[in-house]
Amino acid sequence: MTNSVDKDLVISMNYELKVENAIVDYSEEGDPLVFLQGHDNIIPGLEKAIQGMKVGETKDVLVKAAEAYGEFDPENFTEVPRAEFPAEIPLEIGTEIGVYDENGEELTAYIEEVEADKITLNFNHPLAGKDLEFKVKIVDIRPATAEELEHGHVHGTHEHEHEHGHDHECCGGEDCDCEHEDGHECTGDHHGEDCCCGKKKSSAG
Repeated sequence: MTNSVDKDLVISMNYELKVENAIVDYSEEGDPLVFLQGHDNIIPGLEKAIQGMKVGETKDVLVKAAEAYGEFDPENFTEVPRAEFPAEIPLEIGTEIGVYDENGEELTAYIEEVEADKITLNFNHPLAGKDLEFKVKIVDIRPATAEELEHGHVHGTHEHEHEHGHDHECCGGEDCDCEHEDGHECTGDHHGEDCCCGKKKSSAG
Protein backbone atom coordinates (compact mmCIF):
# COMPACT_ATOMS: atom_id res chain seq x y z
CA MET A 1 0.00 0.00 0.00
CA THR A 2 1.23 3.49 -0.84
CA ASN A 3 1.37 5.45 2.40
CA SER A 4 4.41 7.73 2.23
CA VAL A 5 5.25 10.63 -0.06
CA ASP A 6 7.50 9.65 -2.94
CA LYS A 7 8.17 10.57 -6.56
CA ASP A 8 5.45 9.78 -9.10
CA LEU A 9 2.71 9.62 -6.46
CA VAL A 10 -0.30 11.94 -6.29
CA ILE A 11 -0.33 13.79 -2.97
CA SER A 12 -3.28 15.52 -1.31
CA MET A 13 -2.02 18.01 1.26
CA ASN A 14 -3.56 20.59 3.55
CA TYR A 15 -1.37 23.62 4.14
CA GLU A 16 -1.10 27.01 5.76
CA LEU A 17 1.48 29.53 4.60
CA LYS A 18 2.86 32.38 6.67
CA VAL A 19 5.20 35.12 5.49
CA GLU A 20 6.68 37.36 8.18
CA ASN A 21 4.21 35.89 10.70
CA ALA A 22 1.16 36.75 8.58
CA ILE A 23 -1.03 34.07 6.98
CA VAL A 24 -1.03 34.67 3.22
CA ASP A 25 -2.42 31.41 1.83
CA TYR A 26 -4.08 28.20 3.01
CA SER A 27 -6.14 25.28 1.78
CA GLU A 28 -9.86 25.27 2.43
CA GLU A 29 -11.39 22.55 4.61
CA GLY A 30 -12.04 19.51 2.46
CA ASP A 31 -10.21 21.02 -0.52
CA PRO A 32 -6.53 20.06 -0.20
CA LEU A 33 -3.77 20.89 -2.64
CA VAL A 34 -3.36 17.92 -5.02
CA PHE A 35 -0.13 17.50 -6.98
CA LEU A 36 2.28 15.02 -8.52
CA GLN A 37 5.33 14.62 -6.31
CA GLY A 38 8.74 14.91 -7.95
CA HIS A 39 7.56 16.82 -11.03
CA ASP A 40 8.09 20.44 -9.95
CA ASN A 41 4.38 20.97 -9.31
CA ILE A 42 5.22 22.76 -6.05
CA ILE A 43 8.18 24.86 -4.96
CA PRO A 44 11.45 22.89 -4.60
CA GLY A 45 12.01 23.45 -0.90
CA LEU A 46 8.55 22.22 0.04
CA GLU A 47 8.74 19.25 -2.29
CA LYS A 48 11.99 18.16 -0.63
CA ALA A 49 10.65 18.68 2.89
CA ILE A 50 7.57 16.47 2.51
CA GLN A 51 9.43 13.54 0.92
CA GLY A 52 8.76 10.42 3.01
CA MET A 53 5.88 11.88 5.04
CA LYS A 54 2.97 9.53 5.74
CA VAL A 55 -0.77 9.99 5.50
CA GLY A 56 -1.98 11.84 8.60
CA GLU A 57 1.46 13.24 9.38
CA THR A 58 1.91 16.97 9.99
CA LYS A 59 5.04 19.09 9.71
CA ASP A 60 6.27 22.66 10.05
CA VAL A 61 8.49 23.58 7.12
CA LEU A 62 10.65 26.67 6.64
CA VAL A 63 11.48 27.20 2.97
CA LYS A 64 14.21 29.74 2.28
CA ALA A 65 13.70 32.18 -0.58
CA ALA A 66 16.27 30.46 -2.79
CA GLU A 67 14.17 27.27 -2.78
CA ALA A 68 10.85 29.09 -3.02
CA TYR A 69 10.42 31.96 -5.50
CA GLY A 70 14.04 33.04 -5.61
CA GLU A 71 15.70 36.26 -4.56
CA PHE A 72 14.27 39.63 -5.57
CA ASP A 73 15.96 40.94 -8.74
CA PRO A 74 15.83 44.76 -8.99
CA GLU A 75 16.57 44.51 -12.73
CA ASN A 76 13.74 42.08 -13.49
CA PHE A 77 11.41 44.76 -14.87
CA THR A 78 10.39 45.79 -18.38
CA GLU A 79 8.35 48.60 -19.93
CA VAL A 80 5.58 47.99 -22.46
CA PRO A 81 3.81 50.66 -24.56
CA ARG A 82 0.39 51.30 -23.10
CA ALA A 83 -1.13 51.14 -26.58
CA GLU A 84 -0.41 47.40 -26.68
CA PHE A 85 -2.79 46.71 -23.79
CA PRO A 86 -6.44 46.24 -24.86
CA ALA A 87 -8.77 48.77 -23.29
CA GLU A 88 -10.82 45.94 -21.74
CA ILE A 89 -7.97 44.87 -19.47
CA PRO A 90 -7.99 46.76 -16.16
CA LEU A 91 -4.62 48.42 -15.70
CA GLU A 92 -4.38 47.91 -11.98
CA ILE A 93 -1.23 47.63 -9.91
CA GLY A 94 -0.56 44.00 -9.04
CA THR A 95 -2.51 42.46 -11.94
CA GLU A 96 -0.93 39.18 -13.00
CA ILE A 97 0.30 39.13 -16.59
CA GLY A 98 1.52 36.23 -18.73
CA VAL A 99 4.06 36.67 -21.51
CA TYR A 100 6.06 34.42 -23.80
CA ASP A 101 9.77 35.07 -24.18
CA GLU A 102 11.74 34.61 -27.39
CA ASN A 103 12.08 30.87 -26.66
CA GLY A 104 8.34 30.39 -26.28
CA GLU A 105 8.57 29.95 -22.52
CA GLU A 106 5.69 31.38 -20.54
CA LEU A 107 6.65 33.86 -17.83
CA THR A 108 4.62 35.61 -15.15
CA ALA A 109 4.77 39.35 -14.57
CA TYR A 110 2.80 41.83 -12.46
CA ILE A 111 1.77 45.36 -13.30
CA GLU A 112 4.11 47.53 -11.24
CA GLU A 113 3.36 51.01 -12.57
CA VAL A 114 0.85 52.58 -14.95
CA GLU A 115 1.81 55.77 -16.80
CA ALA A 116 0.20 57.73 -19.63
CA ASP A 117 2.29 56.07 -22.36
CA LYS A 118 3.72 52.91 -20.83
CA ILE A 119 3.19 50.08 -18.37
CA THR A 120 6.00 48.78 -16.17
CA LEU A 121 5.94 45.02 -15.61
CA ASN A 122 7.64 43.32 -12.67
CA PHE A 123 8.81 39.77 -13.37
CA ASN A 124 9.61 39.06 -9.73
CA HIS A 125 7.06 36.88 -7.97
CA PRO A 126 5.33 38.76 -5.11
CA LEU A 127 7.02 36.35 -2.70
CA ALA A 128 10.50 36.67 -4.25
CA GLY A 129 13.08 37.25 -1.55
CA LYS A 130 10.76 35.92 1.16
CA ASP A 131 11.25 32.92 3.43
CA LEU A 132 8.06 30.86 3.61
CA GLU A 133 6.70 29.13 6.72
CA PHE A 134 4.39 26.21 6.01
CA LYS A 135 2.26 24.00 8.21
CA VAL A 136 1.37 20.92 6.17
CA LYS A 137 -0.62 17.73 6.64
CA ILE A 138 -0.66 14.81 4.22
CA VAL A 139 -4.27 13.71 3.82
CA ASP A 140 -4.09 11.22 0.96
CA ILE A 141 -1.61 9.48 -1.33
CA ARG A 142 -2.40 7.48 -4.46
CA PRO A 143 -0.52 6.14 -7.47
CA ALA A 144 -0.50 8.40 -10.50
CA THR A 145 -2.14 7.27 -13.72
CA ALA A 146 -0.04 6.65 -16.80
CA GLU A 147 -1.50 9.78 -18.37
CA GLU A 148 -0.65 11.89 -15.31
CA LEU A 149 2.92 10.64 -15.37
CA GLU A 150 3.18 11.36 -19.09
CA HIS A 151 1.86 14.90 -18.67
CA GLY A 152 3.70 15.61 -15.44
CA HIS A 153 0.69 16.84 -13.46
CA VAL A 154 -2.52 15.64 -11.84
CA HIS A 155 -5.79 15.32 -13.73
CA GLY A 156 -9.02 15.97 -11.86
CA THR A 157 -11.13 18.53 -10.03
CA HIS A 158 -8.44 19.93 -7.73
CA GLU A 159 -5.36 19.47 -9.87
CA HIS A 160 -2.43 21.79 -9.29
CA GLU A 161 -0.34 22.21 -12.40
CA HIS A 162 2.31 24.81 -11.88
CA GLU A 163 3.29 25.30 -8.33
CA HIS A 164 1.65 25.52 -5.00
CA GLY A 165 -1.63 27.16 -4.30
CA HIS A 166 -4.54 27.07 -6.69
CA ASP A 167 -4.54 25.96 -10.30
CA HIS A 168 -4.08 28.85 -12.69
CA GLU A 169 -4.03 28.78 -16.47
CA CYS A 170 -2.75 31.36 -18.91
CA CYS A 171 -5.38 31.70 -21.60
CA GLY A 172 -3.89 33.37 -24.65
CA GLY A 173 -6.28 33.91 -27.53
CA GLU A 174 -5.66 32.52 -31.02
CA ASP A 175 -5.61 36.02 -32.48
CA CYS A 176 -2.98 37.30 -30.08
CA ASP A 177 0.35 37.93 -31.78
CA CYS A 178 1.60 41.17 -30.25
CA GLU A 179 5.28 41.09 -29.35
CA HIS A 180 7.55 43.54 -27.54
CA GLU A 181 11.05 44.66 -28.42
CA ASP A 182 12.57 42.64 -25.58
CA GLY A 183 11.20 39.41 -27.08
CA HIS A 184 8.21 39.05 -24.76
CA GLU A 185 5.07 38.05 -26.60
CA CYS A 186 1.68 38.84 -25.09
CA THR A 187 -0.78 36.08 -24.32
CA GLY A 188 -4.15 36.70 -22.66
CA ASP A 189 -4.95 38.44 -19.40
CA HIS A 190 -5.20 36.21 -16.34
CA HIS A 191 -8.97 36.03 -16.64
CA GLY A 192 -8.59 34.65 -20.17
CA GLU A 193 -10.66 37.43 -21.71
CA ASP A 194 -8.27 39.43 -23.83
CA CYS A 195 -5.11 39.34 -25.89
CA CYS A 196 -2.19 40.99 -24.15
CA CYS A 197 0.27 40.02 -21.46
CA GLY A 198 -1.86 38.01 -18.99
CA LYS A 199 -1.20 35.31 -16.32
CA LYS A 200 -1.46 33.73 -12.94
CA LYS A 201 0.01 32.22 -9.76
CA SER A 202 -0.11 31.41 -6.12
CA SER A 203 2.01 30.26 -3.29
CA ALA A 204 2.81 26.55 -2.80
CA GLY A 205 3.66 25.98 -6.30
